[in-house]
Amino acid sequence: MSDQVLIETVDIVLPLEKSEDDDSRRIAAAKKLGIPVKRIGGIKLRKHSIDARQRAVKVQLRLEVSLDRALPPDETPRWFAPALSPSAKPVIIVGCGPAGLFAALRCLENGLKPILLERGKDASARRFDLAPILREGRVIEESNYCFGEGGAGTFSDGKLYTRATKRGPVAKVYEVLVAHGAPEVILTDAHPHIGSNLLPNVVKAIRASIIAAGGEVRFQTKVVDFLIPEIISVASRRQREMKC
Repeated sequence: MSDQVLIETVDIVLPLEKSEDDDSRRIAAAKKLGIPVKRIGGIKLRKHSIDARQRAVKVQLRLEVSLDRALPPDETPRWFAPALSPSAKPVIIVGCGPAGLFAALRCLENGLKPILLERGKDASARRFDLAPILREGRVIEESNYCFGEGGAGTFSDGKLYTRATKRGPVAKVYEVLVAHGAPEVILTDAHPHIGSNLLPNVVKAIRASIIAAGGEVRFQTKVVDFLIPEIISVASRRQREMKC
């Protein structure tokens, strides 16, 4: 007998009050597959969305179902980068928002040394700079809801979904977030969010991974200009020619 587990993917719809019940899920999945319930060895939730367009709220579920045997366990999401070479090429990344953080992780995965420059403060210190906005209507220019570790989303619920059609490897992004402390429910929710109560710690954990892997993160470091050696050299030569 083969050791391979036969796995099926099935979409079902359940009333809200039954959507979290394991037996209801098994019965609905068996009916959809046209098999006895006893043949279902295990089920795993792969997608969860709520349809509230009608008075009776429905929940749409995508399940992974194994037949006759238990499902193999999922691997826990984790992030890993190879050891950074002492001669690794440095890459300057401006901004410590989501794009900057993930760019730094990607650099480390490819053997490059990221140096993140962020005009604002780290997430912990930044939290105290939000009070003047709420109490006095006064904005601290370099540290506020927009500037600082994690970007604008850190203190605005951390919504992860997008309406863009060209999304790229979204699942990989979610897995990296879970590896750094985000709840696993974001892997299955149709419109996931982490929440501002959890997101600052996730962001700080990503920063810790970047530093541990050999990258650098510099806060309160504002980029105001670019000094490009080739351009400077050409400009200096032209200035000398004009003086001759």
